[in-house]
Amino acid sequence: MEKKREAVKLIQEKMEGKTFLTYKEIATITGYHPKYILKLKKDVIKGDINFTHGNKNRIPINSMSEEEKQKIITLYKKSNVSIRKFCNFYHTRSYSCIYNLLKENGLIK
Repeated sequence: MEKKREAVKLIQEKMEGKTFLTYKEIATITGYHPKYILKLKKDVIKGDINFTHGNKNRIPINSMSEEEKQKIITLYKKSNVSIRKFCNFYHTRSYSCIYNLLKENGLIK
């Protein structure tokens, strides 16, 4: 977010006439694409600048609930099959998702 703050500061200075940098030069200095600099300029004009990401501190929508985790664990404990066959049977989640869950709970070495 430090780059974004610097870009906003440079854009504000350009709009106030304190610097003669072009938007392309501001993009080069900050490492952003020139189109993003122009989007930031529009946000500065509107007063709509946000320095934190919108999804911060939100739970991912595809995360597994505790109920489903317990269901997978109990089903795997009752079965005598390999992880591959269990994943083919329980095909609502990916192999890596089930494998990591079982490994966290000490069911796989």
